[in-house]
Amino acid sequence: MKIRINEKDVDIKDGLTLGACAATHKADADVLILNGFPTAPDTILCDGDELFLIRRGEIPTEDELEGLMASRHTPGVHARLKRAVIGIAGVGGLGSAVAVALARVGVGRLVIADFDVVEPSNLNRQQYFTDQIGRYKVDALCENLQRINPYVTVHAHCTLLTPKNIPALFSDCSIVVEAFDRADMKAMLVNTVLEAMPQSCIVAASGMAGYGSNNSIVTRKVSQRLYLTGDSVSEAKPGCGLMAPRVGIAAHHQANQVVRIILGEEI
Repeated sequence: MKIRINEKDVDIKDGLTLGACAATHKADADVLILNGFPTAPDTILCDGDELFLIRRGEIPTEDELEGLMASRHTPGVHARLKRAVIGIAGVGGLGSAVAVALARVGVGRLVIADFDVVEPSNLNRQQYFTDQIGRYKVDALCENLQRINPYVTVHAHCTLLTPKNIPALFSDCSIVVEAFDRADMKAMLVNTVLEAMPQSCIVAASGMAGYGSNNSIVTRKVSQRLYLTGDSVSEAKPGCGLMAPRVGIAAHHQANQVVRIILGEEI
């Protein structure tokens, strides 16, 4: 029968255990991941299984690394994520966290756009570092994403987004993530995508300021191509600032909704 070991097709005999297979193909492996989950060595392998054999602390070859990064995925997911092209409009607290999540999960191509620079007040919630203060956010984020996953292609645009340039900048994107701070910019982006980009969905956000309840942040489908994350109430204002935990919850709602759309799940 045929299985896959570290992304390569391998023929094995019927009734072989996971441990026996590991002893043959990577005897020093101490992490055995079968179909996305660490599994006991005495497990009997089945035709079509996906197996990853990992030695803790070992630096894999470049050819192996991408597969090992995706080893905890559900089988069949990685190839679909790798084909996706996702746009992120704004790379502050929401957008930088969405980008990091999508890079870690293995989305193949990201198109990011923002015109701002990293400033000290951003560091309480955004995915940047002190030595990146003063740099354009898109440039700093590209650098950080490449350190996380060198197999993700990032197209960065340091520009102010407008109804005129949005359709061209995100023309290849099946999904656009709205990650702006200002309500007028949020509305502009949503309206532009819905009106001028009929092939694309948009995942927007509204209401994640302060430190209110985790569970009040939800994602709902507003229309056929529009999804909205947040509590729709907690806007940033004096006395109610933006903080990493709750912004991060909303950002990961957005990122997970992107993954669900890619994989054919609506909500």
